[in-house]
Amino acid sequence: MLRVEQLSHSFKNGNESTVVLQEISFHVNKGEMIALLGSSGSGKSTLLNLMAGLMKPTEGNIYIAGHNIVSMNENQLAEFRRKHIGFIFQAYELIANLTVRENVELPLVFQSINPALRKHKALALLEQVGIPDKAELYPSQLSGGQQQRVSIARSLITEPSVIFADEPTGNLDTKTEEEIIMILKRLNQTMDTTFIIVTHEREVADHTQKIITLRDGYLVTDQGPAAEPILIGGIHSES
Repeated sequence: MLRVEQLSHSFKNGNESTVVLQEISFHVNKGEMIALLGSSGSGKSTLLNLMAGLMKPTEGNIYIAGHNIVSMNENQLAEFRRKHIGFIFQAYELIANLTVRENVELPLVFQSINPALRKHKALALLEQVGIPDKAELYPSQLSGGQQQRVSIARSLITEPSVIFADEPTGNLDTKTEEEIIMILKRLNQTMDTTFIIVTHEREVADHTQKIITLRDGYLVTDQGPAAEPILIGGIHSES
């Protein structure tokens, strides 16, 4: 579903370059739920932006559902994201003057989908995330955990190839964090949806099937939950 090949990235500041990612290679199978784990400054946010087609890498390739997104221009990338990529954000990013249902429907509006079908799909997804009774409320009337459920439903409505969740529990208390992770796990299993969860919390990563750890821009060995990552020396590649 997703393949990263020999990915490196640098930021230029005048005549100087700062390397933030170094020869990263790994793959994610269809239907997997994986964690991209790393502390602040590890390079995980840059890697997320590259995989989502929001930035171009200095070197390397990124394939999503068989398409090399590095070779696409901006218009092609925008169209590809609409069809193939879903996002879940730490801060929810809901539109305040739209109802819960309208927020969930919004990606389909940009695809010119029939309003009746949009409504049907949105209500079905709100049922899936456990808040069907909140459909006609506004984001300000919801708790943080409920708003994140709306964000999850919205990410799924286009039936994307992959969903990137950027610190999806970062604004939540421990109990609500657990609830949100359980929802993601259930959706991953029942809908066969591929999730890549970016997090700095080992407790969140331990709920996934595979953990890909970044440290100072380098890939560490892919490990299952509760395993201690080991830095690969020299050229970094998929373990």
